[in-house]
Amino acid sequence: MRNIRWGFAMAALVLGVATAACGSMFRGGFKEPVVTFRDLKLTGVGTSGGSLEIQLSVYNPNKFRLDGTRLTYNLAVDSIAVGNGVLDQAFTVQENDSTVVRLPLSFTYAGLGVAGRQLMQTGAVNYRVTGDVTVETGYGKYTRPYDRTGRFTTLGGTSR
Repeated sequence: MRNIRWGFAMAALVLGVATAACGSMFRGGFKEPVVTFRDLKLTGVGTSGGSLEIQLSVYNPNKFRLDGTRLTYNLAVDSIAVGNGVLDQAFTVQENDSTVVRLPLSFTYAGLGVAGRQLMQTGAVNYRVTGDVTVETGYGKYTRPYDRTGRFTTLGGTSR
C-alpha cells in the first residue's frame, strides 16, 4: 500500500512539473507570426509573360519554435492582382527569429499592364501582399491571416 501511495505521489509530482514547464513555455499566449514582403526577383521572361520569385519574411515573436506547414499568398501591384499561390512545403522559424520563404509566381504582361509601365517609368510601385500562414507549435496548430502594404522600388527594394 505504501508503494502505491509513493507511485501516486511521484506521478503527481511529474505531472505538476510537466504542467508548470508547459505553462511557462506558453505564458503570455501564442503571438502571431509577422509576415512581411521582402523582395521580388524576376526569374524568367517569355513572349507572353514571365516568372517571379516573391520573398516573404516570417518573424516568430514567441519563445518557442514555429513549424510552418502552409502559406497562401496573393500579390497585387497598384491594386492590380498579379498572382497568387500556395506553399505546402514545411519551413521552420526559430524563437524570436525570422526566416525568408521563397515563392514562385507566374505572370502575364497583360496582367501587369499599368503597374509594369509605372515601374519602368518611375522605378517604383505600391504593392499589397495578403494570405494566411499556418504554423504548428507544441501548444496547437494556428492559421492566421496577414496583410501588408508598401512600396517596391527597382533601386532600393521594399519600404513600408
